[in-house]
Amino acid sequence: MSELLEQATAAAYQENWSLLNQYLQHLPLGTNATDADAESAALHETDLEQVLNLALEVLDAGDFRERWEVAKLFPKLGERAIAPLIEILEDDETDMEVRWFAGRILAEFNHPTVILTLVNLLKTAEDEDLAAMAANALSSLGNSAVDALASLLADPQTRLLGTTALSQIRRPEIIEPLLSVVHDSQVAVRSTAIEALSSFHDSRIPPVLLEALDDHAAVVRKEAVTGLGLRSDLWAQLGLLNRIKALLHDFNRDVCQQAAIALGRSGTDEAAHALFEVIQSPATPIPLQIDFVRALGWVGTDKALDYLQQALAHVSVECVHEIVTLLGRIEQPVLKTRATQILLDFVDSQYLATTSVTVKQSLAQALGHLGEGSAMDALVRLLADPADTVRLHAIAALKNFPTAHQQLEQLAADENLTPVLKQGVAIALAQWHV
Repeated sequence: MSELLEQATAAAYQENWSLLNQYLQHLPLGTNATDADAESAALHETDLEQVLNLALEVLDAGDFRERWEVAKLFPKLGERAIAPLIEILEDDETDMEVRWFAGRILAEFNHPTVILTLVNLLKTAEDEDLAAMAANALSSLGNSAVDALASLLADPQTRLLGTTALSQIRRPEIIEPLLSVVHDSQVAVRSTAIEALSSFHDSRIPPVLLEALDDHAAVVRKEAVTGLGLRSDLWAQLGLLNRIKALLHDFNRDVCQQAAIALGRSGTDEAAHALFEVIQSPATPIPLQIDFVRALGWVGTDKALDYLQQALAHVSVECVHEIVTLLGRIEQPVLKTRATQILLDFVDSQYLATTSVTVKQSLAQALGHLGEGSAMDALVRLLADPADTVRLHAIAALKNFPTAHQQLEQLAADENLTPVLKQGVAIALAQWHV
């Protein structure tokens, strides 16, 4: 045993992990896993095993910095380090940080056993950081990992595992193997492949996604419409409007939701019309109505706002609340005035008196957020509402207008005000600086 190794052993006995690290770093080891045996001839095999055990002690008991430093040592020890590191990584009882380091170190070994271990970890890890580390490790292994994982696709027993692992790598090299399983009999294989392929702009992929829109499995249809919804550049070329709007009537809510999101992202009046048709249909369930209303709001055109206004007279109270909230969140200056007018028309309509307190609260909040001067009179009217919470929301909204306080003071002196409104104005002035 070399003198350095004896000193390292003594430092380990004293549990001086920092000093042990220093000794280990100066031992004559190889620089990487492929030349380790050649360059570490100065140390016997038994010595190398001792070095490995000492390094594992630092990994287990050291602090973060000490673990970080000793991690650099393992690749120099060659493949002998793989088995104990895998044992650590797979031990659910081991400290999570130690497992994370073990996985990160294993990523330095381009070895089939390591690849399969990381794949299995991806499948079973409950800790997000651990799963992310495994995905990054597989990605860093590059083509060799892709080749090893692609070989798993040949066997139905390992096909899902291979597909899942390949989907985590997100490199162009995974396109070819994943295309080979998009028609697999296993639903999970098809859906996982479709989801991963949707991340790439490759001419072979859009036809596959279009075909998957008709898959008998809802999860596959959902992944396909989600992927196509991200390809606005292909909207006209592939005639996506007609293909996707048909899915608004799908039997599966998740598919309907993703179809609505895709139409909302398109930003076209044609998409807005398709959404409005299903919103006003009495056959559309309330939860889906709300999903479609949100998507209609995302379209972000004048025509989409017109449809939202028309929908106010046809939809449930829950949807009315959603529409009011959406209009209040509009940021585009060219649409703010139009959104404000829609809300003011609603205040003047027959529907205000019969709507819920929650809707009126949201109405006050929306008008305050939009900040258009024309909204002040409507907010003052809400001060006469019998519900305390509505009046409080109206007061909070009025504080967004620089001249509101002055206007309230003038109103307080107006003897022609109704008693209810006069009381509301007095409350507003009393709470203005609260």
